[in-house]
Amino acid sequence: MIDLGTLNYRDAWAKQQLLLERLKEEKRLGKSSINYLLLVEHPHVYTIGRNGDMQNMLIDAIQLKAKNAEFIKVDRGGDITYHGYGQLVVYPVIRLDMFETGIKEYIYRLEEVVIRTAGTYGIKCGRIKGAIGVWLDAGTQAARKICAIGVRCSGFVTMHGLALNVNTDLNYFSYINPCGFVDKGVTSIEKEIRHKVDFDEIKALMVQNFSEIFGMEFVYTNTLTNNIK
Repeated sequence: MIDLGTLNYRDAWAKQQLLLERLKEEKRLGKSSINYLLLVEHPHVYTIGRNGDMQNMLIDAIQLKAKNAEFIKVDRGGDITYHGYGQLVVYPVIRLDMFETGIKEYIYRLEEVVIRTAGTYGIKCGRIKGAIGVWLDAGTQAARKICAIGVRCSGFVTMHGLALNVNTDLNYFSYINPCGFVDKGVTSIEKEIRHKVDFDEIKALMVQNFSEIFGMEFVYTNTLTNNIK
């Protein structure tokens, strides 16, 4: 497990790609692999997936600059989303063959990690059919997303992942149609429980729930060269 702290999106993306290629090569050679879980908090950035609709970006480049935000096209699935301070972003770079699971089951497990993590704070979350991510009041007019999920899988190795709104400034979501939705809102743990959450605490909870749901044993490291189980 690697805690990247606060890191800009492009640098975190490059680290993921490095690890993805490493795991793909090990798989090709029939070697066992170390799997990785990267935790990070990004400065303000909007990202859009390869099939995203540019019309869901509601402000122009000048306005983006005024908001101290970037806009980046990426190679994951899903539409447009926001990353920023107070949001916990998790990038699992793992070999699905080592967990005997396919991409649909993998995404289901990611959602379950978030559902359990938010549940620790008394927040009841769920899923909406046909809408990847984690929601409150799913199936009602009050449905609001607390966690976006967008992944890429290449050679049965994953990258990108999930973004959980913890103490996030939700005003930044007003400049987009989040994940392409125009009729659903967004929320955060802070908004739901009406006080800020300790970021280190929720990181630890997230890692614990990943460990339980995926059956992974994590070793903490600050580099990309140390071994992680």
